[in-house]
Amino acid sequence: MKLVRTAWKILVGIKDLLVLVLLLLFFSALFAALSHRPTPATIRDGALVVAFNGALVEQPSEADPLASVSGRRAAGQVSAPDVIRALDAAKGDARVKAVVLDLDSFLGGYPATVSEVAAAVGRVRAAGKPVLAYATAYTDSGYAIAANASEIWVHPMGGSLFMGPGGRQLYYKGLTEKLGINVHVYKVGKFKSAVEPYIRADMSPEAREANTALYSGLLDQWRDGIQKARPKARIAEFLMKPDVAITAAKGDMAAANRAYGLVDQLGDRIAFGAHVAQLVGAPSGARAGNFNSIKLADWLQANPRPTSGDAIGVITVSGEIVDGKGGAGSAGGDTISKLVLDGLKDGKLKALVVRVDSPGGSAMASEQMRQAILQAKAQKLPVIVSMGGLAASGGYWVSTAGDVIFAEPNTITGSIGIFGIIPTFENTLAKIGVTTDGVQSTPLTGQPSIYGGTNATVDTILQSAIEAGYGRFVGLVAASRKLTPQRVDEIGQGRVWIGGIARQLGLVDRFGGLNDAIAEAAKRAGLDPAKVRPVFLVKKPNAFAAAVAAGLGSLGNDDDDDGNWADAPAGSDAYARIAEERRVLLAQALGDAKRLTASGSVQARCLECMALGVPSAQPGDLALLQFALGAAK
Repeated sequence: MKLVRTAWKILVGIKDLLVLVLLLLFFSALFAALSHRPTPATIRDGALVVAFNGALVEQPSEADPLASVSGRRAAGQVSAPDVIRALDAAKGDARVKAVVLDLDSFLGGYPATVSEVAAAVGRVRAAGKPVLAYATAYTDSGYAIAANASEIWVHPMGGSLFMGPGGRQLYYKGLTEKLGINVHVYKVGKFKSAVEPYIRADMSPEAREANTALYSGLLDQWRDGIQKARPKARIAEFLMKPDVAITAAKGDMAAANRAYGLVDQLGDRIAFGAHVAQLVGAPSGARAGNFNSIKLADWLQANPRPTSGDAIGVITVSGEIVDGKGGAGSAGGDTISKLVLDGLKDGKLKALVVRVDSPGGSAMASEQMRQAILQAKAQKLPVIVSMGGLAASGGYWVSTAGDVIFAEPNTITGSIGIFGIIPTFENTLAKIGVTTDGVQSTPLTGQPSIYGGTNATVDTILQSAIEAGYGRFVGLVAASRKLTPQRVDEIGQGRVWIGGIARQLGLVDRFGGLNDAIAEAAKRAGLDPAKVRPVFLVKKPNAFAAAVAAGLGSLGNDDDDDGNWADAPAGSDAYARIAEERRVLLAQALGDAKRLTASGSVQARCLECMALGVPSAQPGDLALLQFALGAAK
């Protein structure tokens, strides 16, 4: 018995020791991650590596701090403003000998956002600095960026096919009828197609007309941008007759890309890395394919935003507009309005710039944010709107608060219209023998009932409320844009426009990006644009979550954080990308079902806009798919 007790004490001691060692390792890594502060002195000569690991967005969503230990690998997001700032800082810095664009894991982005990054790449190239792009297979968005590089490489067993905007949308009318779900839709706008998946089995003629014009314009701008950056590329031929090009190359996509002048070199990551090493050098004893590199995060911290000069406030309305609070990557009405009001209370801001990158969402939250922005006008501050990749529906509602609206030629905007959806399940219950009955003391007693349906009274009231809301939307646009309500109704009706057409229609004032909007705000405030600084009004991140994410990431990150180019995960070929699209399509279906039952307010949302972002499923939809697949195992 004494021997057993002794053995047990030894086992308990070993266990305690292991726990202590793990805790020490965790907190040591956590301390190292939090205390890491790169300075200009820590930046060594080499190639600045911009890794597009995920979708290009205006404001990345908050990361799950436990994702790295749970084994889940969430779809990444890359901050477009950070990439642009890094590229502009690199073009005149002698320590950056070249810029490397790693597009192997790029998931795309909205056309205007991609164009802004592509233009920044072009500025680096125009400054005489080598820019080299690499991917196993380029997406449409990825190639729009890569076309502005000095050299474009593709994997010999990869190769790119370009799809163009558009594609098929899921429609659920047949499914809802089979399940007995009665979808009650209240809307205004013949082009407001966000509700069509729930009430139709196909696209309406009005939606087809609007989408055809939208996608044709975006494709023309994509093709023209590539042709301008790469005049010798036969992009038009390859785009419209890819089968001819690839057949001529005997099925070799990469060879076809090169034959049509779309890429310069074929090679894997090791060959590409060796080529970059010839330009910028390699660390002593480095493995094949590695080179002297500068990580994007280190470069950004070594080149912070200016801290002197008069303050121009910048509030970002990014992602779906929702009621209540929202983190980074989503625009919560309470959160955004509080950030604006807190920024205005000390009187230090000289102007306010509203950066909008949203497909819309809750009409109530959109109005809440607009009212907060109007408080800047009440303080006699100029208010300038800068549209990013999209500012549609609720995003345009918020934009009506601006004195001037800037957009890019391929910004997606408009979609002036609202809707509401209420699903009821009386027919579903009837299929399994469940019925409802009761007594009503007024026409609205128990209405709308999710298990008993709606009556004519509540249908009339809800439709009337939607029409009144649309009238308010039209009135806001008319007053802001100095148009008649009749004219706004003509160009409204839920129709989506690209920035170039929107400017002709008077929905947008000027072309330009965020820096142009900040300069305009400075001028209107009577300040020198060269002597102002942007102050971004952002929600402070959760310190504990950030610390946990940093600590866990440093313990379990197997990516190329050590700067070893050749050790980074390999990219996907065309077939793998097609498989990924199928997964995203299923995630979208689950997300649509969630939105049908969870949407709790009048919506000003743009369906076409959400379909243009890559991936088309939202991050929450992908998480829902992961949960469903896990539960099915």
